[in-house]
Amino acid sequence: MKAALYKEFGQAITIEELPDPTPHKDGVVIRVQANGICRSDWHGWMGHDGDVRLPHVPGHELAGIVEAVGKNVTKWQIGDRVTLPFACGCGSCRECLSGNHQVCDNYFQPGFTAWGSFAEYVGIRYADTNLVKLPESLDFEDAASLGCRFITSFRAIVAQGRVAPGEWVVVHGCGGIGLSAIMIANAIGAQVIGVDIKDEALNLAKLLGAAVTLNPRKGPNLIEAIREITKGGAQVSIDALGSNETCLNSLLSLRKRGRHVQIGVMADDDAETPIPMGMVMFNELELIGSHGMQAHAFGPMLDMITTGKLHPGKMITRRVSLEEGIKVLESMGEFSEPGVVVITQF
Repeated sequence: MKAALYKEFGQAITIEELPDPTPHKDGVVIRVQANGICRSDWHGWMGHDGDVRLPHVPGHELAGIVEAVGKNVTKWQIGDRVTLPFACGCGSCRECLSGNHQVCDNYFQPGFTAWGSFAEYVGIRYADTNLVKLPESLDFEDAASLGCRFITSFRAIVAQGRVAPGEWVVVHGCGGIGLSAIMIANAIGAQVIGVDIKDEALNLAKLLGAAVTLNPRKGPNLIEAIREITKGGAQVSIDALGSNETCLNSLLSLRKRGRHVQIGVMADDDAETPIPMGMVMFNELELIGSHGMQAHAFGPMLDMITTGKLHPGKMITRRVSLEEGIKVLESMGEFSEPGVVVITQF
């Protein structure tokens, strides 16, 4: 198969001819039809994720067709149109048995714990637990845009953040995760403020449902502006980027008893973030982490997509080849491109 491969962290990613994967007895092989390019792939390439072993094929936002099936798989057949969450559960540990596959003790993650989907084919473990059947009305490109950012934002807004109609939600960082969160919160009936330092990203945020957009590098003090707009602070604030600045700004954006949800990955110099715990205690703030979404929880999200309440495809700004996708991945540390880029040619 043709695949993108790197042999050293932060060094050249090249197109190689590699052996086709074979299915594990509990897994399948998927012929990749579309694959999103995510900043988490960049973190893996840079060596920020301890699960990556070299040499490595990145990629975890995929949609495709089942090509081969392991002997113990009972729910899937060759030809099925599928996607999957980026963090897959083993199905048998304590967390999985409680329904929390997204924090599995023995998790499988294509592009991190195993070779990923910047390739024509990818092997997936624990298929009966983790694969999701795609509605016929959902094309592969839109499905690939769900893989990490959209599902993470959906669970962060709906399950973890418990966003309700009429509440104010501030989203700090309008990349793929942030734009997804804006679209989902708006669809639920919340009033959304999008925050980013790039006007191109803020323009997309407006198109996807942000009632207000703010650039902290321009205009008045960010926190003062948010408190004025929301009349005292937001009920929910999201750090969709993952930095000391955005995390702190998210906390400062909240009214009393507000809920901060951390979605953005905190890595490198931002791995240890100082938190004003006095403010958290006195204002009874909630600090909530959110990591992916279980395959069994996809139903309500897919229903909102197929009924036209959510349009993940609107976030796709560019479709590229596998070769072009390497350049996109390598540039993601610069936050240079708004929206979602999807590989559609392998």
